[in-house]
Amino acid sequence: MNKKQFKNFIKNLPKDTNVMGRERYFNSAVLIPLVKIKGEYYLLFQKRAANISQGGDICFPGGGYEQDDKSFKDTALRETKEELGIKKKNIKILGQLDTYVAPIGAVIEPFVGLIKKKALDKMVIDKDEVEKTILIPMKFFKEHQPEEYTLRYEVHPYTITEGGEKEVHFPVEKLGLPKTYQKPWGHRKHKVWVYKYENEVVWGITAVIINDLLKKY
Repeated sequence: MNKKQFKNFIKNLPKDTNVMGRERYFNSAVLIPLVKIKGEYYLLFQKRAANISQGGDICFPGGGYEQDDKSFKDTALRETKEELGIKKKNIKILGQLDTYVAPIGAVIEPFVGLIKKKALDKMVIDKDEVEKTILIPMKFFKEHQPEEYTLRYEVHPYTITEGGEKEVHFPVEKLGLPKTYQKPWGHRKHKVWVYKYENEVVWGITAVIINDLLKKY
């Protein structure tokens, strides 16, 4: 590397940090909708329609970033409009939580927004994606500790097909890597929080976001 190349190298270092390898992940954004009702703040959730991916899960409105979105904030607002029919003019963005890189291979940008109460009466739910909406008081999460469980993630260099054949995903032996990588490795433990509210269960990424939100409460 000569002097000119070194200067160019320094110039290309990022001024603002981001998520390394972001392009390899599913990039998305969610809105954390707050609603003030009779002096008390509620979180507005939606229950996913049974026939779609992760059907029946309780989550915040949101989805994948699209090319026409000017920012991740626009993604969150667009998805809220599409899923719940709440227009941008009825949402005041209050701030943003930290970026979350989920073990499932998704990057989530969470935005906190205050919803006008009158907008709840005018919601038009997309039944293809949303079964129903649920309002839960913020204080419920503050006053009730979640149940804690642990999942374990492993990296599998190969899998066995239904026909009994070995399907290699990562050629450890061919690459001459240590034998320890010829079998599943990692065994990483991942904490899962579960909140139970009336007859509903809130868990997964949504629970992670709630826990981070409570730190600001």
